[in-house]
Amino acid sequence: MSSNNKTSSLLYNNQQDLRYFDRELSWLSFNERVLLNAYDKNLPLGERLRFLTISSDNLDEFFMVRVAGLLQLIAHSYKTIPETGSRLDELLHAVLKASRLLKKNQQNCLKLLLDTFSESNVSILSENDWDKGDLIWLEEYYEQNILPLLTPTTLDPAHPFPFIQNRGKCVLMEMQGPQGNNVNCVILLPDNIDRFIRLPGENQKYVMLESLVIKFVNLIYPNYILLKSGMFRVLRDSEIEIDDEADDLIGQFESAIRARRRGGIVSLVFSHDLSKTAQKLLTRELHIPDDSIYIAQGYVGIGDFSQLLKNFSKSYFYKPFKARIPQRIIDFKGNCFSAIRNKDLIVHHPYESFDIVLNFLQQAAQDENVLTLKQTLYRTTPDSPIVQALVKAAESGKSVVAVIELKARFDEENNVQLARVLEKAGAQVAYGLVDLKVHAKLSLITRKEGSKLVSYAHCGTGNYHPHTAKVYTDFSFFTMDSKICEDARSVFNFLTSYVFPKKLNKMVISPNMSFDWLIDKINQEIDNCKNELNSGIWIKCNAITDQKLIEKLYEASNAGVKIHLMVRGICCLRPNIKGMSDNIKVSAIIGRFLEHGRLYVFANKGKFQSDENLVYIASADIMPRNLYHRVETFIPLENKTIRSQLLNQVLPALINDRKNSWLLNEFGEYLKYNDEKDEFCAHSYFMNNPSLSGQGSLAHISS
Repeated sequence: MSSNNKTSSLLYNNQQDLRYFDRELSWLSFNERVLLNAYDKNLPLGERLRFLTISSDNLDEFFMVRVAGLLQLIAHSYKTIPETGSRLDELLHAVLKASRLLKKNQQNCLKLLLDTFSESNVSILSENDWDKGDLIWLEEYYEQNILPLLTPTTLDPAHPFPFIQNRGKCVLMEMQGPQGNNVNCVILLPDNIDRFIRLPGENQKYVMLESLVIKFVNLIYPNYILLKSGMFRVLRDSEIEIDDEADDLIGQFESAIRARRRGGIVSLVFSHDLSKTAQKLLTRELHIPDDSIYIAQGYVGIGDFSQLLKNFSKSYFYKPFKARIPQRIIDFKGNCFSAIRNKDLIVHHPYESFDIVLNFLQQAAQDENVLTLKQTLYRTTPDSPIVQALVKAAESGKSVVAVIELKARFDEENNVQLARVLEKAGAQVAYGLVDLKVHAKLSLITRKEGSKLVSYAHCGTGNYHPHTAKVYTDFSFFTMDSKICEDARSVFNFLTSYVFPKKLNKMVISPNMSFDWLIDKINQEIDNCKNELNSGIWIKCNAITDQKLIEKLYEASNAGVKIHLMVRGICCLRPNIKGMSDNIKVSAIIGRFLEHGRLYVFANKGKFQSDENLVYIASADIMPRNLYHRVETFIPLENKTIRSQLLNQVLPALINDRKNSWLLNEFGEYLKYNDEKDEFCAHSYFMNNPSLSGQGSLAHISS
């Protein structure tokens, strides 16, 4: 494993003339940084295990989507990546090699963590560790709670190899029958059974589900002798293809979700104790090439270890943190409309409570003066308080428009159910645009105040999801600025009428506008620098992959524009190359919270943190999908206090973070700051310092 202060050079791949790092390898490098947190002995044990399981789950999704995509291109006779020209076979080889290294490091990390857990009386017991009392209890538990749910399949001409669903885990047993014949059996481990069975007692002692299935095989196959056993797990292609001309989009998605479970296998993992004969059998039956197979020296399906987290005490986790309610909301006795009428407000999640967003919509649903609610929904759940508020509003006779993005990956099934719930309540449900994902985060509420209609808007960088809002850092901007509200109305009209707005007042949206706008803003900084005026670009986002914009940033760097990119995940831009990107700095923060908010700042002839700076929050990253294939929003922030919050509080904290920040170098390595004298942590700072725009009546105290 690479040092905790340095990642491996997954991105560079020994190519001296690279202008861009590869997207797939960059993502793997991001996941390596996630995994390195699991090695950090300064973190609580439960959090280290959580980082490990996140890394494992992330890698699963990478195979189900990105590796599956590469294999699809190869199957359709492509030789190179359409966007980059890279050779597909070389890239796939590099991706699989890097993935195997990550899997090996995940196994090593799990072993290290389990050894450490055992010192705290938390242990996974093998059969050799069971005493007589354990054996009696486990057999009774197995017969009552597990055996009725198992379906063994004996592999012979009358019983073909069973279908294994995506993420399916199985035990394969090689046995000798009563007549001395050899028999192979496959038993699928059902997803609705906990994989960890806790033994009675004060200490946390667990037995793995597969251990019980193997130990008590005689209850299924009496008089058989177990010769050899092991586990395997499959991942399947989980991309969804939709007929763009389909009349019934929901019907198409319901069919596609079912089809996902039968996608082609893209990864097969064996446990090391599976015999060579069994491995050959599986390889043949599942039709998978050797380079897509991994032999785990430890456990199969590391992500399942997250099931243990619910049993740990608080001492295993970060000190509990309760999100603040902004004082300005409290000043107005919780009335969101009154607080917004007083002044624009930006809420910084998760440090400030997502309840403000919920209350905004719940108050709108109950307010008899509210006439319409319009809402985009990308990722949420049918039982979400937001959905409940929309249902209540619709049932009370208000006009409710919900734009639901069915194509939100892995949330399609939730969103289909969500659409049914809202339609039943009487809401007008639109399913976005067939050829564009709706990724914008917008709420628009119209209220009758006296003789006038007044609108209130919420523009966010994150999803309307109460659970992820507790761990994702995002911005929620509330305003009744008439021009922004008018722009939001134009966006909703676009989403329901498919007629792109000819002109917007302040917002910038994708597609059709955002790319040209970003190019224009970078060009302005180039011109300012050439004219010896103040220039600079500060961007915080999750990914940078668009080559045209990368080239424009290279051009700005060559002109002398200082650029700081804070990119949590994928970064294809290669910094620090003389004559190409020597004025570009790329950093990434991986810590307690997932950095998710997007922020775009341009000097605009002013020094950093001056009134001249242009400040925008956005739902979009710098990726082709965000710029050309999605509906996204870039929102200008003009209120003085909000601008000060982002320019003087948020950005400096992110730039000066030394606890969780990594710097990307020209070789594709991420180097972590290693200064014991300065361990400033942006996340800790935000937890302990109220946001400027929400201070309200407390502002005079802090000043």
